[in-house]
Amino acid sequence: MSAFHLHLMRHGAPQTPGRLLGHTDAPSTREGLAACVQQVSDLPFAAVVASDLTRCAQAAEAIATPRGLTLARDPRWRELDFGAWDGLPTAEVDSAALAAFWNDPDANPPPGGERWSALTARIEAALCDMDRDTLVVTHGGAIRAALACLFGFGQQQVWAFDLPYACVMSLRIWPGPMRAAQIVGLWS
Repeated sequence: MSAFHLHLMRHGAPQTPGRLLGHTDAPSTREGLAACVQQVSDLPFAAVVASDLTRCAQAAEAIATPRGLTLARDPRWRELDFGAWDGLPTAEVDSAALAAFWNDPDANPPPGGERWSALTARIEAALCDMDRDTLVVTHGGAIRAALACLFGFGQQQVWAFDLPYACVMSLRIWPGPMRAAQIVGLWS
């Protein structure tokens, strides 16, 4: 199978910034949606996939429709489930528990939330279904999980990537049993 491009876009700025939004279905601002559309205006792709959460799906729909592409909503591309912390401002979360989570999100998941390994398993399954030039509108955690799956980056390494709202990371993927990937660019 030949190589393809995978473009991973983080959704636009949410209407409720500064919160652990995870599975909370918070929409983006109008400016955030416009930034997403503008960011990919010259980018070629044959398919558009998005997390099923509004902040991703709205942007993906605004990108797909004018191009005559059908949007595929895929819940596997959702953000990590922050459980009891979901939707809370970070200032309202116990700082020691939050620090332990950021240090090792698999060993210290949010109460009632998802482990890092569960997120990477979801993303790995979604990546295995990709075989053509695709734009995925998703979340910062899901993009980091894709980097962990594709490049073998550890938890600390993936947090080193700055992924602002509406940024796009473009990858070239060689699928198959010996899958390989290359970072082509990061635009913010």
